[in-house]
Amino acid sequence: MTERATARLRELMNKPGCIVAPGVADALAARLVTMAGFDVVYMTGFGTGLTRLGMPDVGLLTATEMIDNASRIVDASGLPVVADADTGYGNPINTRRTVRDYEKAGVAAVHLEDQTWPKRCGHLAGKGVIPTAEMVAKVKAACDARRDSDFVIIARTDAIAVEGMNAALDRAAAYREAGADVLFVEAPVGLEEVKIVANRFKGIPLLYNMAASGKTPDLPADELGRLGFKISLYPNWLLLAAIPAMQNILSELKRTGSIAHMRDKVATFKQFTDIAGLPEIQKLEERYGVPEDRRAGL
Repeated sequence: MTERATARLRELMNKPGCIVAPGVADALAARLVTMAGFDVVYMTGFGTGLTRLGMPDVGLLTATEMIDNASRIVDASGLPVVADADTGYGNPINTRRTVRDYEKAGVAAVHLEDQTWPKRCGHLAGKGVIPTAEMVAKVKAACDARRDSDFVIIARTDAIAVEGMNAALDRAAAYREAGADVLFVEAPVGLEEVKIVANRFKGIPLLYNMAASGKTPDLPADELGRLGFKISLYPNWLLLAAIPAMQNILSELKRTGSIAHMRDKVATFKQFTDIAGLPEIQKLEERYGVPEDRRAGL
């Protein structure tokens, strides 16, 4: 019997050190993360907004769109998936449905934030936060909604930028009391603020968001583990790496009208089809007796 993704994530969280979870926005990137040997993958909300809508993370995606994307990442990766669930998309009753739908999609963990709607990326200005009691109710609803007790509820507070560090710490403590498995204090600025968070919640699982904004320092996983962080997200780094490569190809094609001189700078068609899982499809076609002249091949 295949081990549940939720149980796998719990096992990893019970081990020493910090889990490294690269962020992905689609099934292709999810496959690459698996092939690279990582244990956990993260579905980024901003990346999902950019790849699905070509727009920023300002509350434009619906729960249905996010959960659909998460389900595809689950299927493509075969790994425990930590997913952005924004604000739960409403009040505690909406949050219950959101958690159940993510759980049905095969996700292992979600993080829920205490922002007002429309939300903002945690590293953008213009955020607001709901009252602490309102978020406490959402966390309780999320914990009650899960059918699998191993499903991980991560409570995120965006209050540092709105109300200050002390308020953010108090909010996080209240969310832990409400039942959150992991605390996510978003966007501490500089190492000193990171240490303040770590020292306040010693012995409690913490999540670190290695965003590209530069607000939160780039710390190696071993140091994060020593500080007490159990999961570190790298939300959009794969997209950030891919964008210059795509722009370079487009620029050269526009300039020269040819891609012949760029072939040595891109993946081969064989690599492309291998990543897509063509060898597995070929094995299945053989197993199920698909005629040889009708089998997929190069």
